[in-house]
Amino acid sequence: EVQLVESGGGLVQPGGSLRLTCTASGFTFSTRDMRWVRQAPGKGLEWVLSINSGFDSIWYLDSVKGRFTISRDNAKNTVYLQMNSLKTEDTAMYYCTTTLGNREYRGQGTQVTVSS
Repeated sequence: EVQLVESGGGLVQPGGSLRLTCTASGFTFSTRDMRWVRQAPGKGLEWVLSINSGFDSIWYLDSVKGRFTISRDNAKNTVYLQMNSLKTEDTAMYYCTTTLGNREYRGQGTQVTVSS
């Protein structure tokens, strides 16, 4: 069974930092591209960052460039999202996702709230 479990969210003040973690199981993690997406209240899903299985390609949403970093540890089946200089508009539920065959899998999400 494919499982993606996110953690690390919370309440943080503007300008603060958080590190999200997604631990995967049920598939060969090292061969899959991984993504972080988010959903703000009342809005649709928004792709944020991706990292490919070979570590050599990373894609960023323009609004998070220079603030967010994605990384992975294939030995731990884990992908990370380091978020710095957080803004109120970063408030959202954050999910990690991957695609296996023609199906996208997503975890239960972790809430990030940026507020003073």
